[in-house]
Amino acid sequence: MKKVLYILIFMMLCFAGMAQGGYFLDGIIGVVGKEVILKSDLEKIYAEYSYQYSLDEDEHDLKCQLFQQLVFQKLLIHQANLDSITITNDELDNTINYRMAMMIQQVGGNEKIIEDYYHKSIAEIKRDIREDIYNQMLVDQVQQGITSNVIITPSEVKDFIKRIPSDSLPTIQTTYEFGHIVKIPPVSDDEINAIKEQLEGYRERVLRGERFSMLARLYSDDPGTATKGGDLGFVDRGTLYPEFEAAAFALHTGEISPVIKTQAGYHIIQMIERRGESIHVAHILIQPKPSAEEQVKAIEYLDSVRQVILDQKMDFSEAAEKFSDAPDKLAGGWVVNPYTNSYRFEKDVIDPSTFLTIDKLIPGEYSSPVPYVNEDGIMTYRLLYLKARIAEHQPNMFDDYDYIKNAALEEKKYNTLQKWIVNKVKVTSIKLNEEYKDCPFVEEWQIP
Repeated sequence: MKKVLYILIFMMLCFAGMAQGGYFLDGIIGVVGKEVILKSDLEKIYAEYSYQYSLDEDEHDLKCQLFQQLVFQKLLIHQANLDSITITNDELDNTINYRMAMMIQQVGGNEKIIEDYYHKSIAEIKRDIREDIYNQMLVDQVQQGITSNVIITPSEVKDFIKRIPSDSLPTIQTTYEFGHIVKIPPVSDDEINAIKEQLEGYRERVLRGERFSMLARLYSDDPGTATKGGDLGFVDRGTLYPEFEAAAFALHTGEISPVIKTQAGYHIIQMIERRGESIHVAHILIQPKPSAEEQVKAIEYLDSVRQVILDQKMDFSEAAEKFSDAPDKLAGGWVVNPYTNSYRFEKDVIDPSTFLTIDKLIPGEYSSPVPYVNEDGIMTYRLLYLKARIAEHQPNMFDDYDYIKNAALEEKKYNTLQKWIVNKVKVTSIKLNEEYKDCPFVEEWQIP
């Protein structure tokens, strides 16, 4: 089951093209309702899989598993068409832009790496994957509809963990739960006025003929775009700070905005191109920096807070709510793992400087004040508090109930999907090439 689920995840993320036109009769290896599967479809995802992962099984067996997921995908698309499910252009564009942004982020924010790999521009890649993403969104909607009412009870969670042999349980890596109390040093009016004058100066230099991109490379505080001349690429409305968008969408091609303020700092924006509700812009960002004196005051403040907490034996969440400048103080000051939406972090998802600090703490201990650049790039200081360090272990009901519950729920959803498939196969015309009739799923799903 795990292998099939793993391949399904791979299929969802794979950008292999699924051509729908111009096929030859001898290239068809499957027909599900009116949905066609080509041999090239299978070969493409097999090649992509082979490139990304080491192969530890027979080629035919792996192709059977990949073909199984293609048949499953087409069965869901067939159902989507029967149910008249549609995806709006806005929904599709947002999903494509999000996935491209994630791909670019995974290679360090360098679009050229992606373009060189595919030998295409970002715009061409988006165009080529449009149909695939549309189909995958249909698949997701149908699949969610099938499993949306699946719930798991505590007794089912207990039965799930009992059924798995102890030597088959996966090892859970060491995890950490921690919180912080943040102090944001104030920035003086003089500093802000100096930044505005600095950006106005850059704006005037561009208007006099200097290249915006060169000034961005030299002076912008945005590490993600400075090396690219401040270029943000094409972005859709609703993905940037509201103040930034309001100024950017008001510009004409080639225009430079006045100085604007966002949570990240102060900007000037250059409009490169607009396409409907998408804009291609560049910016120069200058982030206000507190003076050395204000930084010293922040450190001293947190030192005094730490002493008050220790002297009064104050609860951490109470202290965070009382003393922290961070928005999460209202949630007790606990830091949330953005990948799991839980309070537990594995080492690999904690930034190195934070990990070096909390790894030296014992549970219940506070760090000294440490510098911290928050999500908006603002210079702050904080006390870190280690709530728990859970050593590497096999999952158990006491420490890992949520982890086990989620695994049990996923298994139940998987079984629900399998039942749906068997029932759907009975009322759907499915024809498969003889070469794949010996694949295990053909008998499992009772395909004639």
